[in-house]
Formats: sequence, structure tokens, C-alpha cells
Amino acid sequence: MRLLLGLGWMALTAPAMASTCYGTVAQGRLEQGVQLPASGANFAAYSTLGVAAGRTYVHSDVRDVVLDAYRALAQSTPSTHYVYGETGLANGGPMPPHKTHQAGISVDFMVPVLNAQGVSVPLPSSPLNKFGYGLEFDTKGRYQNLRIDYEAMAEHLYQLSLAAQRHHLGISRVIFDPQLTTQLLATRRGRELQLPFMKERPWIRHDEHYHVDFAVSCRPWRG
Repeated sequence: MRLLLGLGWMALTAPAMASTCYGTVAQGRLEQGVQLPASGANFAAYSTLGVAAGRTYVHSDVRDVVLDAYRALAQSTPSTHYVYGETGLANGGPMPPHKTHQAGISVDFMVPVLNAQGVSVPLPSSPLNKFGYGLEFDTKGRYQNLRIDYEAMAEHLYQLSLAAQRHHLGISRVIFDPQLTTQLLATRRGRELQLPFMKERPWIRHDEHYHVDFAVSCRPWRG
């Protein structure tokens, strides 16, 4: 009986397997991927269907950074609702329609928005708007009665960068609409951001979400 109890305790306390990524975000795969929580105190996934379909897996180190940042945001911006989008598959590899997201080190974050009363609300998500990905914001960051909360977005990126440093990682690329990026960087926290925003115009606009690639050391790709 003591042996069985001991084995049970070891199973409960054994550390989870760390993930291993191979290749790059554009051609890669993932071992021991972990799924982000569907929701937390101040965040939620973009779609329960997306979660069920297994489109929210990441490298374990990326999971730790993302959740660490959300915990910090619960203190710095407690009234803001954050939403994350698609990340990757459990074993990485192609995830149409994305051109990247193959190594478990890419995360889409939906823009935080304010309603007409200035209250933070989750970005609308349904099959009709491609779970938020089909929304189109104008050049001032407005969609119907919603507007992008640039202050909250800048705070999120700031906390992500700090969390990445704490976990001995980095952020290798941020993709967001260049015209809207100018407004983001004009915020109080935006002026402090030292992040590698992609300068070229992205293949899709990236106005309703911002794409973040984390600097994780991946092993060479062998297809």
C-alpha cells in the first residue's frame, strides 16, 4: 500500500514534459505541445469551437509567458477583457489558412476594444465574422460602436515583453497593421515598447488582431 501511495504521489508531483519545437514558424513542428486555458480571470479564447478543434496549442515556454503576462495585467488593467486567437496545433505543422503558426511559438491576440460607453468588452466572435478574424477596423481603429483600446493593447505587449524576459525568452516579431501601429505607439506605454514590429505590409491586414512570434530556440527542421 505504501508503495502504491508513493507512486501516486510521484505521478501527481512529477513535472510536466517540456515542449520541443523544430524548424521555424513557417515550416516546423512541435512535440509535447500544451493547450492554453480556454479562459481565465481577465482573458478568454476567441472561440470555444477553436479550442475544441485543437487550434490553441503552444510551446510550454510560450504558455508560461502568455499566462504570466495575463496575471500581471490583472493588476495593471483589471477592468480590461483580453482575448487570444489562434496559436497552433498540438503537433505543430501547417494550420490553414495561416502561413505560419507551425512551431508552437506564434500567438494571435485579438485587439482589446471599448464600446460606445468606454467600457472594455470582448471582441465580437461568431461564425459570421470568422470568430473575430473577419472584422474590419477603419484607419482610426473603429468598427461600428467599438474602438481599439490602444492603451490596453500597449500594456499587454509591454507585459508580454517583461514576462518573456523573466522566462529567458524574447519576442522576435510583432505583426500589426502599420497605420494602426502608429496610434498604438503614441500611447503612454507604447512609447516605451522596444519590439520588432514588422515594417512591411503584411499579407493580410492584421487590424483585428496582432500576431506575436516568441524567440524560442528550436531544433533544426527535418521534414
